[in-house]
Amino acid sequence: MKTCFTCKVLRPLSMLLAFIVCVIAISIALVWESDRSVESLTARWAPPPSRFILLDGLSAHVRDEGARDDPRPIVLLHGTSASLHTWDGWTAELAKSRRVIRVDLPGFGLTGPAPENDYRIQRYVRFVTALYDHFQITQSVLAGNSLGGGIAWQCALALPQRVSQLILVDAAGYPMTSQSIPIAFRLARIPAIAPVVINVLPRGLVEASVKSVYGDPNKVTPELVDRYFELALRTGNRAALMERFRQTVWGEGRERIQRISQPTLILWGGKDRLIPSENGARFKRDIAGSELVEFDALGHVPHEEDPRATLVPVRRFLGATGA
Repeated sequence: MKTCFTCKVLRPLSMLLAFIVCVIAISIALVWESDRSVESLTARWAPPPSRFILLDGLSAHVRDEGARDDPRPIVLLHGTSASLHTWDGWTAELAKSRRVIRVDLPGFGLTGPAPENDYRIQRYVRFVTALYDHFQITQSVLAGNSLGGGIAWQCALALPQRVSQLILVDAAGYPMTSQSIPIAFRLARIPAIAPVVINVLPRGLVEASVKSVYGDPNKVTPELVDRYFELALRTGNRAALMERFRQTVWGEGRERIQRISQPTLILWGGKDRLIPSENGARFKRDIAGSELVEFDALGHVPHEEDPRATLVPVRRFLGATGA
């Protein structure tokens, strides 16, 4: 009798468990996204003037536009999970009179993962140094957003003779308490689910992540989501993102920020919920003579969200510094 009773209880439970497993398997299959090769992405995301150059062991996706006789090129560094395209709006205007150089950083865009799996800040500084060497840049204006901003001020300290002016856009640098972290970033920080995260990437998740870093989510277009989504699928980028978060030391080297001597413009989105505006105020306090401009309606990527408005103080800054 007991055996029969046990069978009656376990059989439905087994069936329920099997059903749940099937539902999970089907759900994963529906959002499973295979890696995409560089070749398959190049036509859409790397038409001319894009090209690929060898930088520090990587085939790096770069764009070099504008006036070739510019003595101080403007070099632009993007943030985490972004690409050189985040600067399209700035470049369209600045390249009318200036030379503008931008690059997909290791682990992102079409440049892809670092072969040695090293995503420490020193590795990025070395990569940017290689970029400067390749283009024979002796003086420059260096601008960076988020991760790119953290790399930019580290480069200003490492290459003081080659970085003449510095522009920090919602830059990394200090420990922070985020009000909102994009869901894609939250998942990438959980090692236990790495095997799933590396192969699963619903487009809706990317859309939600992009909208979370905009001050006005309604500005996020399907084309913009396409760009973030497809470049995230570049072979190796998802694994690289997880590794970068694992290696990140938030606030690393912040005590050195006070040593920055270059003229510095700090731009910040007032609705940045990832790196709060208090961090912008800390940069202004620690960098002697720096200027802080805050855009109340913009988020974590103000240069992308509203290129025209954010370029106003940039042009004023470049004119004031003689750049």
